[in-house]
Amino acid sequence: MNPLVIVERNSDTWVLTLNRPDKLNALSSELVDALQMAVDQAHAQGARLLVFKGAGKSFCAGFDLSNLANTSEADLVLRFVRVELLLQTIGNSPCSTLALAHGKVFGAGVDLLAACKERVAAADVIFRMPGLKFGLVLGTRRFAEIVGHETARRILEVTHSFDCDQAFQMNFVQARVEANEWPEVIGSAVEKSIALDQPTQSHLYQVLGHTKADQDADLSNLVRSATRLGLKERLLNYVNGS
Repeated sequence: MNPLVIVERNSDTWVLTLNRPDKLNALSSELVDALQMAVDQAHAQGARLLVFKGAGKSFCAGFDLSNLANTSEADLVLRFVRVELLLQTIGNSPCSTLALAHGKVFGAGVDLLAACKERVAAADVIFRMPGLKFGLVLGTRRFAEIVGHETARRILEVTHSFDCDQAFQMNFVQARVEANEWPEVIGSAVEKSIALDQPTQSHLYQVLGHTKADQDADLSNLVRSATRLGLKERLLNYVNGS
């Protein structure tokens, strides 16, 4: 079987490729666990740079909504909590983090991008955050922190899609680069990741990162929204277009 996350390690740089191309790299529970394990391993081995990208046509189409009929609400809540914990691990990483996006980037895929310090997208990318359509608050504060509260509100309250140029204008992505040029982007990120010694880099990211109170609030807000009665029904209605 192909691994759910392809790990390519070059010295202190770890490139993690989401590898469910047939599902547009939607975040199944297994993929979330594989990503968490890969990031934890990279941290334990002193990585300086983590790069996230997706195999196939898209970076990540968000939370895997397949097989909803056979999934309990309790299992859904747990899966969303695990996604949030993964995002917090990445968002508070002592490493430099770079996300390379293309194709469809929806929901939790946008949140994965937002958790990274550097975000680059190809021209074909389409972003959409439909979580509030089914009453879920996931990644909202992180997104607003990047693009500003007014911009976040305008996008989230009507779940508008936005393209690469719009993402660049609102500073959600810092550069628009086609996939064939990503090796150069990674090379530049490698240089930045070693500009400071490791303790100083880690301390800088700790100072600039989210506090434990922020993390607890994000998790609390997610759980409150996910445990509101009828989550599964709302998700099924969204999938069925009603």
